[in-house]
Amino acid sequence: QVQLVESGGGSVQAGGSLRLSCAASIYTFGTSAMAWFRQTPGQERDQEREFVAYISWRGGNTYYADSVKGRFTISRDNAKNTVYLQMNSLKPEDTALYYCAADINPLSHSGKYYYTFSYDYWGQGTQVTVSS
Repeated sequence: QVQLVESGGGSVQAGGSLRLSCAASIYTFGTSAMAWFRQTPGQERDQEREFVAYISWRGGNTYYADSVKGRFTISRDNAKNTVYLQMNSLKPEDTALYYCAADINPLSHSGKYYYTFSYDYWGQGTQVTVSS
């Protein structure tokens, strides 16, 4: 059974840091691209989840939303089947439910990493709240 389990969310003041983790029980994790998306109240449909960061299956390529570039860093440890999101200089507008997602056929979605439809599996989300 495929599972993505996020952890590391919490409440922090503006300017603070959090590190999210996503433990994946996917037998193809080593060849899957991974990403983080986020969703705020009012964005109730999957299609309205906002792309945050992407990492290719080997970790050689990473992409970020403009809103987090320079503050967030995505990384992965294929030996541990885990992907991370280091979030620094957090802002109140970063407050959201953060989801981990896995694309088990990344070659089929080349260039489409920011679309939710490119991903096959999703976690349940971890809440991040940033207060001013």
